[in-house]
Amino acid sequence: MSIPTITLLFAFLVNLGLGLLVYIKATSYKRVNIIFAILAWSAAGWAFSFFLVYLFTDNPLKLFFGRMGFATSSIISTAFLLFAIIFPSEQRAVSSFKLIILSLPALLFLGLSFTDKIVFSLGSGLKMFSYGPFYPLFSFYLTGYIILGFVFLIKTYRKTSGQERLQVKYCLLGMFFTSSLGLLNNLFLPMLGISMLNWLGPSLTVIMVGFTTYSIIKHRLMDINIVFKKGTTYILLLLLLFVPSFLLILLGQKFFYGKINYLFTVMMFSVLFLVALLFYRIKPRTEKAVDQFLFKERYNYRETLGELSKAMVNILDLQSLLKKIMETVTQTMGVDKASLFLLDDEKGGYDLFESKNIKMPASSPLLRKEAPLPGYLQKMREIVVKEELAKGTNIPELKMVIEQMTSLEAEVSIPLLSKGQLIGIINLSHKFNKDVYYQEDIELLTTLANQTAIAVENARLFEDLKRSKSYIRRADRLASLGTLTAGLAHEIRNPLVAIKTLTQLLPERLEDEEFRNHFLKIAAGEVDRISHLINELLDFARPSIPKLEFEDVNSILDGMILLVSTESKKKNVHIEKQYATDLPSVKVDREQIKQVFLNILLNAIEATPENGKITVKTHSFLKPGGEPYLQVEFKDTGCGIPQEYLEEIFNPFYTTKTTGSGLGLSISNQIVRDHKGYIDVESQKDKGTSFFINLPVDQDHPRRRRVDLETQHTPFFEPR
Repeated sequence: MSIPTITLLFAFLVNLGLGLLVYIKATSYKRVNIIFAILAWSAAGWAFSFFLVYLFTDNPLKLFFGRMGFATSSIISTAFLLFAIIFPSEQRAVSSFKLIILSLPALLFLGLSFTDKIVFSLGSGLKMFSYGPFYPLFSFYLTGYIILGFVFLIKTYRKTSGQERLQVKYCLLGMFFTSSLGLLNNLFLPMLGISMLNWLGPSLTVIMVGFTTYSIIKHRLMDINIVFKKGTTYILLLLLLFVPSFLLILLGQKFFYGKINYLFTVMMFSVLFLVALLFYRIKPRTEKAVDQFLFKERYNYRETLGELSKAMVNILDLQSLLKKIMETVTQTMGVDKASLFLLDDEKGGYDLFESKNIKMPASSPLLRKEAPLPGYLQKMREIVVKEELAKGTNIPELKMVIEQMTSLEAEVSIPLLSKGQLIGIINLSHKFNKDVYYQEDIELLTTLANQTAIAVENARLFEDLKRSKSYIRRADRLASLGTLTAGLAHEIRNPLVAIKTLTQLLPERLEDEEFRNHFLKIAAGEVDRISHLINELLDFARPSIPKLEFEDVNSILDGMILLVSTESKKKNVHIEKQYATDLPSVKVDREQIKQVFLNILLNAIEATPENGKITVKTHSFLKPGGEPYLQVEFKDTGCGIPQEYLEEIFNPFYTTKTTGSGLGLSISNQIVRDHKGYIDVESQKDKGTSFFINLPVDQDHPRRRRVDLETQHTPFFEPR
């Protein structure tokens, strides 16, 4: 087989397969896919016809297959035009009747192609075919339909955008290369009497069919500029590598065998091409297999360190993160001694956070910033191996670095860099097996160091966030205390006045037993009331470590209602309690839940007009799936919250009041979420608002575990 026959056979098979692929991908009746499939199969028929022309030597058969090639090419132009009209997604509403009308010329020339009106006879030499009287009209039809198809595609390109625009661009590119080269070779050159490369036109249809198939099938297309870049790269590689190889194969055959076998040449060239193509795909898998079987120990530690890099992203506790890093690195690298230092700006140096069999001298518990090792790592920004530094012991700077590494029993020092700054150092001693640190080890440790630096920064940010959260909660608690203090002073003064008055009267009526009993009863009651108020105030103000314990929510509510009683009396707002008597205990942090209840009560009092009413109700319920919850409802008769603001009220710093920070509800929402509960709000304009605090009774319920996983890293400030 010759080069033309091989090329044409290849074009036939590719076009046939791609047309079938697009047809199969059509969902129900999709005209774009069907028309393109006809276009691809026509191109396949054109290539197959000329393949048979070159394959057979019998002139009548060659003439018949040549005419069949012209017949199939007449379908290509019509299919291209119809495809261009509706591509990419039925852009134009074209009826089936109109499509049939546009197809009539193709049917006409399809029939004429098998007569002597287009191809009269088979020639020889440069002029393979002798053309009949209708050939110029046939050429005009082919050219006109292709140009018209381009016009429609360009119009579609101008009015589309995004994915569809890129699809049209791919189609235009493929059609342009195929039609321009095909028309030049198979239409205009034959009119000048040159038809030496009749096989080239059908072969070029692979470009058009391939580009368009890609644009139809692929959901996310590659940027066309990248296509040009890669295409240019492959062409240059082809010229630099395969062309010399191809010539060497030809010269070798000529030198050793005295003749050239083109089929053998193409086969050898194809083998070389496949080897080059598959080399980079097979190489990683081969390396992995060799490592697993011959270097299993080193492969395992690479896998372990790779898994550590992925796991570090999910560890937000700094101490747990550093401990995990130290344990994994020392075990997998096989080292006996290691240390991990992190930058502490307050101390002005690098503090020892984690270590294994390393003890810092009591006189120098941290590495100063200006110390030789941190300074050298900051300057070099790469892993330092003491054995390599030892070659430059005559340099004073390196000598001091080596001395410090020796004091730390470090063979390798790994810098942790973030934004160009050295934030930490990992030191590793010699391996157990006394082996060296290979280049592969250094590359792996470098990657690990980069990811460790990011993980450390994330953990520190998370700690800062938790600290800020604590400060803001404390500030909100103090703000609430400020609101209560003035009223409580009045609330305490009243019983003190009563006690003072009774005390003044006591000497005069000391012998009056009835008066003494009445005095003692009143005084004891007032003292208890003052003591209760002060204890509630102190408990609320006193910062405490979060502690979850089973609590009686009703008793917590009683204490908070007592604290706000002065505020409610100022406006003559009545607080009604409707507690469930069979309420289960829930596991909460008492002081944090107090803050939630107090925030909502103060907001309710402020929103409720004089002589209004606030109802505090508790009850338990089961969610779908049987999960038990306890609900506390705060219902006021205030002005209400507009519907458009309901989703905003939990945002930090959002407030509709003229005073206040806007943090109260945001903090309350987060506290409830920390208790694995949630807050609901219902409100009607001028009728009042209801806040529902929902707390899980059983925090170990199976349904809770899934929720915990979804919310365990929820930011502090986040709206409902």
